[in-house]
Amino acid sequence: MDMHTVVSGEGAKRGLERVVVGDGRAAGVTVSDVLAVARGGARIELSDDAVAALAAARGIVDALAAKPDPVYGVSTGFGALATRHISPDLRAQLQRNIVRSHAAGMGPRVEREVVRALMFLRLKTVCSGHTGVRPEVAQTMADVLNAGITPVVHEYGSLGCSGDLAPLSHCALTLMGEGDAEGPDGTVRPAGELLAEHGIAPVELREKEGLALLNGTDGMLGMLVMALADLDTLYKSADITAALTMEALLGTDKVLAPELHAIRPHPGQAASAANMAAVLKGSGLTGHHQDDAPRVQDAYSVRCAPQVAGAGRDTMAHAALVAERELASAVDNPVVLPDGRVESNGNFHGAPVAYVLDFLAVAVADLGSIAERRTDRLLDKNRSHGLPPFLADDAGVDSGLMIAQYTQAALVSELKRLAVPASADSIPSSAMQEDHVSMGWSAARKLRTAVDNLTRVIAVELYAATRAIQLREGLTPAPASQAVIEAVRAAGVEGPGPDRYLAPDLAAADAFVRAGHLVAAAETVTGPLR
Repeated sequence: MDMHTVVSGEGAKRGLERVVVGDGRAAGVTVSDVLAVARGGARIELSDDAVAALAAARGIVDALAAKPDPVYGVSTGFGALATRHISPDLRAQLQRNIVRSHAAGMGPRVEREVVRALMFLRLKTVCSGHTGVRPEVAQTMADVLNAGITPVVHEYGSLGCSGDLAPLSHCALTLMGEGDAEGPDGTVRPAGELLAEHGIAPVELREKEGLALLNGTDGMLGMLVMALADLDTLYKSADITAALTMEALLGTDKVLAPELHAIRPHPGQAASAANMAAVLKGSGLTGHHQDDAPRVQDAYSVRCAPQVAGAGRDTMAHAALVAERELASAVDNPVVLPDGRVESNGNFHGAPVAYVLDFLAVAVADLGSIAERRTDRLLDKNRSHGLPPFLADDAGVDSGLMIAQYTQAALVSELKRLAVPASADSIPSSAMQEDHVSMGWSAARKLRTAVDNLTRVIAVELYAATRAIQLREGLTPAPASQAVIEAVRAAGVEGPGPDRYLAPDLAAADAFVRAGHLVAAAETVTGPLR
């Protein structure tokens, strides 16, 4: 059986989509699998291949456990305490203790989708046949996810090396029937009660199993996968708002000509330019009207929009490649090899994932920065080529969108702070045994905040640009631009007029972008954007 099977159609519409996890030796699960489980509530099934792989690896661990020779994670302590040989009568207690002691997170709860993603990705590795976990433990992991039970995982506790230890420990604690978890109704209760309600027996961990449940990059990887999915929509959205701003400023779309981008063949740049050109096709504003100060060239924030957004797209492509490789990986320490060896390794180090998480945060900050500069240009009567100050109805009596740009600027300033790399830091732990760590979890957490804020930044540009286009009375926008304007107005984002309470308009614009409605509206005219 293939590693994964996604069942869609009518079953998916009823919330019955399922992901079947196989043996994982050739490839890991896909991005769509992760999103289906984390965000779509897809049900998980273990294939016969997965069960066979689990049983085979467990047989190897059981054989080693019966021998007198110490094996890390099977018959020894952990980390800096790995030098102690653990007698058979204490090994179950050892596995329980590592889960309990490592479930030491603090701070606010992380989001349900993050917990579901990291649990599913841990299950994927468990089913790879490289961890030595028994089939019944893997089945319990699937059962907990399928029941809609979400362990309480806290913001702080992972250094991104030896895996996302504390977050994964809180998940393992739920499997043991301990700690707290959120039920399918959203209420946090003791995990044991929730398991009992759903007929799930708590697991009794055996040799190596506690360690195997904790030792992975699953949290940071899950957040990377979801960020990439969100950014795919946001980069298309930014191309659309950049095109709307170009139109509102009576700019020239000649700079979007494909032959200009072909001589600097970065694929992301070409895609962004093509998207902008598609949105502007048929515009009665771009390239046709100039004021008393003719422009030879538009400002960088307008003219170089494809170059900046395109660089971000190429960064995303690199990050997606890293995610695909990590999804195909079995991250644990020690690992069970096909020839029967159980070997220590360093594959749990989160550097590959941490670097691209930080790289994406830089790209997100820059995309937000250029969008804010375009918005500011729309509001400045000295640079907007005939638009009223702050797009106000009666400037002086009305302030227009002055403070909307303040809000956008505050968001961009925060994006710049979030762009400082977490992975450049390392704090030794475990008595200097774990003396270099990735901080990948921290990189992922700040990227989630950055993506959230970028959505708001783009929403403000959308709000300003659509208002500005409508203020160009007598001029006809591109059909795609008109489709966007009509859709955003229908979504409750009001157009030009006297000052009013702006926060609801901005919230509606944010929701419009966040739900993908901006891209959908443009694509009714352009067809699929790149």
